This record gives sequence, C-alpha cells and structure tokens, in this order.
Amino acid sequence: MHWLNEPPHWQINQDRFRVVTGAKTDFWRVTHYGFIRDNGHFYYEDRTGDFTIQVKIEAKYEALYDQAGVMIRLDAANWIKTGVEYTDGIPHLSAVVTREFSDWSVLPAPSLGAVWFRLTKISNAIRIQYSEDGVSFRMLRLAYFPSAATTHVGLMCCSPERAGFEAEFSACSIGEPIMTALHE
Repeated sequence: MHWLNEPPHWQINQDRFRVVTGAKTDFWRVTHYGFIRDNGHFYYEDRTGDFTIQVKIEAKYEALYDQAGVMIRLDAANWIKTGVEYTDGIPHLSAVVTREFSDWSVLPAPSLGAVWFRLTKISNAIRIQYSEDGVSFRMLRLAYFPSAATTHVGLMCCSPERAGFEAEFSACSIGEPIMTALHE
C-alpha cells in the first residue's frame, strides 16, 4: 500500500485503520468553486482489471466537508471518491466523479452510525453501493470511468475546513469484482 499525501497521524491495529487528517485537505477539480485541490489523504494499492473494494467506515463528522470513504484514481484529473461527507449540517452519502471537472451528488445518510461502501469496477463502469448493516447493499451511483492498465484503489479522507478529523476504516477488502444484479 502507498500514500498519496500521507496524513500527520495514522495507525493500523489488527483490522482497523485509523486516520487523523491534516489541515484543509481535499480532492476537488474546478466545478462551482473554481479551484483545484489534490491534497487529500489516499492510502491505496494498484490493481489491474476489474475489482471490488468494500469497507466499513465510522467517524465523527463535525465540520463542513469532513469526509471519509473509498477512492479510485488514474491521475489528478480522473478519479472517483465516495463515502460519507458532512454538509448542510448533517452527514450525507456522497459520490464525486471527476474527469477533468468534479461532479458531486449527495443523499442524506441513513444513520449516524457505521456505513459500508462497496465500489465495483467492471470494464469502464463503476457501481457504487452502500449498506447500513454490511449485508444488504443499495446502489448510490453508476458512473463511467476510463479504462486503464492500472488503477489506484483504496481509502481516502479529507477535512477541507480544518485539521484533526478522525476516521476509522475496518473490514476492508479489495478483490475480484462482486458480480450481482445492478439492483439487488
């Protein structure tokens, strides 16, 4: 595993991965705000072909845009991040698809507890799913993503308005694509 923008504090303890963010970190490109941010924390491995990444995320979202989730990335202009993001005073399920410009969609989070995310890549299609129990998953987003020989796949977290946001990831797996019907 490798870091893009290693955070000031992180630790792995058995199957739990805890991260404390640095100040004013984010991944974003141009849309609405007019700026580019590429300094969020991303812990990844390189994958070839199709895959699924799945993880359980727990955090205390307090400041605007606090976020934790999974990410796939080809380069600074082509990536997808999905997870929980704090906006409008509550946590939201969030997906940002970026191909030169970022495209953001949100949905109020079903609970304030743990949320599982599953991202599956099959050819140039990305299916993003979420779950409240780690068993039953619902689709959040279906998106196009350019095919490449190698894709960076892993965990991300950011805190655009502060430092010190703490996120915990557990039950993380990256492996063969989970082939299920588009709508389970």
